[in-house]
Amino acid sequence: MAKLETANALMELREALKEKGAALSQANSPLSTIQVKVTMATCGIASGSKPVFEFMKDELSKRNIPAKVTQVGCMGFCYAEPTIEITIPGKSPVIFGYVNLKKADEIIEHFIRKGEEIEGSIQINYETA
Repeated sequence: MAKLETANALMELREALKEKGAALSQANSPLSTIQVKVTMATCGIASGSKPVFEFMKDELSKRNIPAKVTQVGCMGFCYAEPTIEITIPGKSPVIFGYVNLKKADEIIEHFIRKGEEIEGSIQINYETA
């Protein structure tokens, strides 16, 4: 690193580092990217959530859609497994049930990419932490 000769140079460096830090912080914030949570409890895995999880991870990446795909435990909708929760920044989470690969593709193309409402959502009766 170059030697700082003046107080002004130090202040400029400080501001540049603050801006860089803020940008990194925002980029890593769960509120700034699409969140895809795939249920992977016993009931979800037995119903086929593992291929859905892999499909969502792979296809979102292939389609250049920035998203964080994670495995979660039971959401309490065992009757509708496999289930996934999608949170788009600035919007309330939406849970979809009975998700197979065809439904996952529809969710990516229509709900995530185009912002269209699609069938298959489950009414949420809780708030995320």
